[in-house]
Amino acid sequence: MRLPVASTRTVIRRLLGIFQDHGSEFVWLLVFQLAAAIAGVIAPMMIGRAINAVSAGTTVRFIVSTIITVLAVAGVQVALTYVASYRAQIFGQKVFTQLRNGVIHSVTHLPLETVEAAGTGDLLGRTTNDVDRVRYFVEDGLSRFIVAVTTVVVTLTAAIVTSPQVGVVILVVAVPLPLVLRWYLRRATPSYLANSAIGASVDGVVSETVEQATTVDALSLGRTRLSRLDTLVAETVNSEVYTSFLRIGFNWGVLATVYSPVVIALLWGGYLTGTGAVSLGATTTVVMYCLQIAGPLQGISWLMDEAQFAGASLARIFGVDNADRGPERDEMPAGQNLEIRDVCFTYEVAERNDLRGGAGPEAMGEPAPDSAASEQDFAAPGAEVAGPELEASDEVLHHVTLDIRPGETLAIVGPSGAGKSTLGRLIAGINPPSAGWVQIGGADVSKIPESVLHREVALVTQEHHVFVGTVADNLRLANEAATEVEMREALRTVELEVALDEQLGSGARILTPAQAQQLALARIVLLDPQVLVLDEATSLLDPTAARSTERAMARVLRGRTVIAIAHRLYTAHDADRVAVMENGRVVELGSHDELVTRGGQYASLWETWQRS
Repeated sequence: MRLPVASTRTVIRRLLGIFQDHGSEFVWLLVFQLAAAIAGVIAPMMIGRAINAVSAGTTVRFIVSTIITVLAVAGVQVALTYVASYRAQIFGQKVFTQLRNGVIHSVTHLPLETVEAAGTGDLLGRTTNDVDRVRYFVEDGLSRFIVAVTTVVVTLTAAIVTSPQVGVVILVVAVPLPLVLRWYLRRATPSYLANSAIGASVDGVVSETVEQATTVDALSLGRTRLSRLDTLVAETVNSEVYTSFLRIGFNWGVLATVYSPVVIALLWGGYLTGTGAVSLGATTTVVMYCLQIAGPLQGISWLMDEAQFAGASLARIFGVDNADRGPERDEMPAGQNLEIRDVCFTYEVAERNDLRGGAGPEAMGEPAPDSAASEQDFAAPGAEVAGPELEASDEVLHHVTLDIRPGETLAIVGPSGAGKSTLGRLIAGINPPSAGWVQIGGADVSKIPESVLHREVALVTQEHHVFVGTVADNLRLANEAATEVEMREALRTVELEVALDEQLGSGARILTPAQAQQLALARIVLLDPQVLVLDEATSLLDPTAARSTERAMARVLRGRTVIAIAHRLYTAHDADRVAVMENGRVVELGSHDELVTRGGQYASLWETWQRS
């Protein structure tokens, strides 16, 4: 699955909305640029009048005063152009900031199920490459575009006012230039969209291969991954070559179009001057105007090329808002009781026919074919085919019915593939059940408002994320209002010894996997959720550190509802109750002591764990 791409109408509507948000800055930009453009047409007009005056016989004083006036006007134009460009940069920065913040907000508020289905490459491309492409156009290209358009409009008007007979030749560009633009845009827009998509695929393959290098080596997928990357690189080269030829043809067409009025004005103006229909000064002025707008017209045409890059990226950026955001969410009733009733869905899988080189399905992050799910079936994201012997669908959970008491710690244990993580995702509201319901305080988890759900229910997995910035910056992602005392206490709770002002990330301190996981757990302490789902959250810590961290968290989370999915059985030992899962079913439920006494599957697991 790829995130959708916004239509051209949507892109224009969203951009106009952003422009309205910064209307005052845009008006001041136009005022200063209009003044600069008007100052720019005065000098050619003065020179034309001077030529006519010289032809008629004038004084040295008039010529000197004309030169002084032209120089003064040129100085004013430079000053006005500087101010207009400065305000244009400010305007561009504000527009880009709103765009960047908007896409980050949209991505971070997508349902996790949608994010996982979209894949790393698509999201990475939209939040990095696409944003960078828009950045240049908005911060620099947009201001140059406004300057060029204003200059062309004012100069064109001045040329026609100066001499309608000669000035009309500037309109010659009105016919071929739109045709050249139309020819180019019809081919460039889809090409740039395809180019962005290919770039996102390259990013995805590279990042996933690097992040999962151990798995790639273990499964001997190196050649398969390189083959896929070679294919994408070849597609990138072909796309770049095609768009390069488009740009070459476009540039030559633009050059021929924008400089044709200069030649025509010289020929036609010379003829009219010879017949006495217009003065030599008027012809000279119009020719200078033709030269004056050739640069801006060429700049507009070049910026149209950049606009295609930006337009394609904007369509992908705004398309994030059109992604599936899951079921509609209601208000959450008061109360904190957690109830799980008849949770049942099937794990939809589809057979791949294009496996290459013996690589497993999904080919380490390559997009899977779309799978359909009926009302009774639930298609779990990221499904992979373990072998051809699997049938069209395999159930993950089978009518799991649990009552989890408020403030209880429930440990869920069992072998890999038993459905533990799936159940945890259901409780956290990431995936909706296809039958039955999951409720917190009488409200369906999948319909609890996002702001409430993220505050009251937290899922902590073995994956961890450290963001570039200080330790305090990373911690405040969970609680913006956290004080330094609270943050230090959170770090002390998870036994992570780092300074709040210490820089993390590239070029600074790199935390070990265990330390990164401790930092993630410290965020949870600051978030202080009512319901906490721990999906092997301490699996990257060494046993001693994990044991210490979990005991510390137990003190902090006492009185809250905790669902701990773990493969280390000391988590089950400390829990109020233990649910043992096998093949999607809860086969045993009770306290640690009760289950050990029964001598069932849990007792066998505990005995094996003790020996190891």
